[in-house]
Parts: sequence; structure tokens; C-alpha cells
Amino acid sequence: QVQLVESGGGLVQAGGSLRLSCAASGNIVSINAMGWYRQAPGKERELVADITSGGTANYADSVKGRFTVSRDNAKNTVLLQMNSLKPEDTAVYYCNAYVRAYYTGYRTYWGHGTQVTVSS
Repeated sequence: QVQLVESGGGLVQAGGSLRLSCAASGNIVSINAMGWYRQAPGKERELVADITSGGTANYADSVKGRFTVSRDNAKNTVLLQMNSLKPEDTAVYYCNAYVRAYYTGYRTYWGHGTQVTVSS
């Protein structure tokens, strides 16, 4: 089994910053893409940012220039640095990883989510 554990959410005022982290553990052979999705109340889950094992990052237009995704392949972790936060960034943020695990091959895994609330 593979587990993704997120941390770092919370409440922040508009214009502030937060950093989310996610650690993958378990029977991992390798991890391709890792990233972050978010889901606001009444809305569908959407991609925020992801990053390949080679370090190529991809961002939603709404967060470009404000958020930075990074990863540590040796530690199987992915970070999301969020700056200049806006109230519309309020959502539950989910870690996502495409993992090759022993016995199960490639699968997509999700964390349980961490709440980010930005007050105006």
C-alpha cells in the first residue's frame, strides 16, 4: 500500500502565504508526477499544480506567478508554496501522485486533503 500524508493547511489573511507538504510512503518503486488539486465547496476538484520526476512543473492559470510546486525525489515529498493568497484560493487541497508500487504496478493515489482558508 501507498499512503500520501499532507500537512500545512490553515487560516490566513488575503495576501498571506502558506506552504503545503505531502509525503508518500509505502511499497514505492518510483513516482512519476506528483501534485496538488483543490476542491472548493460546490465546485469540482481542479488541478492546482503538478511536477514530474524530472522537475517539469505545470500550473493552473489562476495560480501562476503566486504558487510554486517543488519535490524531493529522494524523500518522496512534494511541496506547494502559496503566496499572495486570495479568498478564492479557499478550498480543500489534495495531494496526488502517480506511483509505481510493488505488486500493484502504476496507480494514482490521493491524500485525505488539508483545508486552506483565506479570509478577506
